[in-house]
Amino acid sequence: MNDHLLKLYHHLPSIARTIVASARGYYLRSWRYGAESERLIEAAIERESWSAEKWQKWQSERIMEILHRAATRVPYYRRYWEEQRRNGNRTSSDQLQNWPILAKESVRENPLAFVADDCDPRVMFREHTSGTSGKALDLWWSRETVRAWYALFETRARRWHYVSRDLPWGILGGQPIAPANVRKPPFWVWNAPMHQLYLSANHLSRHNAPYYLEALEQYGITHLISYPSSAAMLAAEAQRLKWTTSKIKVVITNAEPLTSQQRDIIHQGLGCHPRETYGMAEIVAAASECQQGNMHLWPEVGYLERLQNQADQPAQENEPGRLICTGLLNADMPLIRYQVGDRIGAAPQESACPCHRTLPLISRIEGRINDVIIAPDGRHVYWLNPVFYGLPIYESQIIQERVDLIRIRFVPASQFNDSHRRIITERLRMRLGKIEVMLEPVTEIPREANGKFRAVISSTQTTESR
Repeated sequence: MNDHLLKLYHHLPSIARTIVASARGYYLRSWRYGAESERLIEAAIERESWSAEKWQKWQSERIMEILHRAATRVPYYRRYWEEQRRNGNRTSSDQLQNWPILAKESVRENPLAFVADDCDPRVMFREHTSGTSGKALDLWWSRETVRAWYALFETRARRWHYVSRDLPWGILGGQPIAPANVRKPPFWVWNAPMHQLYLSANHLSRHNAPYYLEALEQYGITHLISYPSSAAMLAAEAQRLKWTTSKIKVVITNAEPLTSQQRDIIHQGLGCHPRETYGMAEIVAAASECQQGNMHLWPEVGYLERLQNQADQPAQENEPGRLICTGLLNADMPLIRYQVGDRIGAAPQESACPCHRTLPLISRIEGRINDVIIAPDGRHVYWLNPVFYGLPIYESQIIQERVDLIRIRFVPASQFNDSHRRIITERLRMRLGKIEVMLEPVTEIPREANGKFRAVISSTQTTESR
């Protein structure tokens, strides 16, 4: 939603915002689910008992298909191999190890160059994300890819825990579904076609938490999808208020690592176990936690390599390694040997999980940890990526110096001008309220030891919500 439409939406009464949300829900449902969805789910369940050898054979055949399609139909890769041939490189494009490692920057600079030339992006689903690095990415999925992804999510995030999309569910997310300056509920919208209660993570505070808990009861929410930090905050307030419910069966966490402390808080406060998921909009890797507490890879989504931190060589089996992924699900915008920016603690192992699924087990994924921004009114704001959408900025970092002072480090493109400065300030104030904004152009944002930088840093020690 662009800035003008967002302002118009925020001026609507709450019932009208719910109608808008439901209209969007019809659109999303038509993309995500169809007559084939149940068949795709059943097939995914059947594959969960495959042997390691069968998975290896399936992935090898799929990689060959992806590599051939990329080398012959995808402009970016076709140009790469044409240049290699001109320079005398005769290595085979059929071998994955002969392909270069792909940086996010290459995809960000010219995303359409990664869309196969027999596809029309105008009739594909466009996904816009900036992840945790502060860099915006545009991605395109076919309807087939969208439905394949959501069938996997339905199977391994929901049905493993005895819930489904047909039951009322909630999401604590970062979309600006209510104006930042709203002080009274609702801080949510009901998306009827998808049975979804979308709750604003950005309005969650100690003062507002009772309203959120009442809404979960009112709508009969059976499962909650949330950032771990948001779910833990809500659970802490539920525990303080001695709130109890038997309706929420599971909290499914995403976008951030789930810490052991957060697990305990969510379990104690909301009365159910949280289960972690791992994935990204590029859909080149995915994993989810079973009821036994183990993280299982989704091999249909991507082939994973683990490389050393300082060299493009395989990492040792028990040492953390950079995660390099070749996407297997999206053949129409294939990302090959794509460096996602996360690290994986140890090599995937053949499952010996008590859940009896043979999907590979993985250890902790490192990365994705951002601080929380605290608004002047005490709200905890977790999702500020859209502040930079569509702007000529290479990368950005948000630093909270004080509750009422935000500093933005950013690397501007040549076309960046004063109008873009105003847009950043306006978007921040739309989400945080009355704050001071300092814009600091830099040539590069300093990296941490793992080669990444945190997109959000809070220097304030204020943690209590009003």
